[in-house]
Amino acid sequence: MITRTRPRRSPERASPLQQAVTAALDDMKAVNVKVLDVRGLTDIADVMIIASGNSDRHVRSIADRVVEKAKAAGFRPLGTEGERDGEWVLVDLQDVVVHVMLPRVREFYGLEYLWDAGVAAPEAAESVPHAAPLRRSSP
Repeated sequence: MITRTRPRRSPERASPLQQAVTAALDDMKAVNVKVLDVRGLTDIADVMIIASGNSDRHVRSIADRVVEKAKAAGFRPLGTEGERDGEWVLVDLQDVVVHVMLPRVREFYGLEYLWDAGVAAPEAAESVPHAAPLRRSSP
């Protein structure tokens, strides 16, 4: 089996694709845009971008603009999911994965806390009691 490794860009500089995506999100006035570098966490993408829209129509429009800007920049999306309902639209641009969600859906799934290793979920930190260490019972 032959494995192919992709060259990794430095985390300080945004790729042209990431710049096109963030420009599209800015054009469409996406809310609470968060860019996560997930290089060390997964091989499916280098960057995950999470943004919110104010309504299902706004979410669909944001995702459409992301696809449009990516194509204009010379990047072909691998696929999009969730356009019909418009609560959560995922745009797969290979190195960049874009999630556009309604705020209530975003809060429910908490992707920022799942993928950003340095941030703990606020509810999880408060609701989990500190348990005593487990002891192994002797056989």
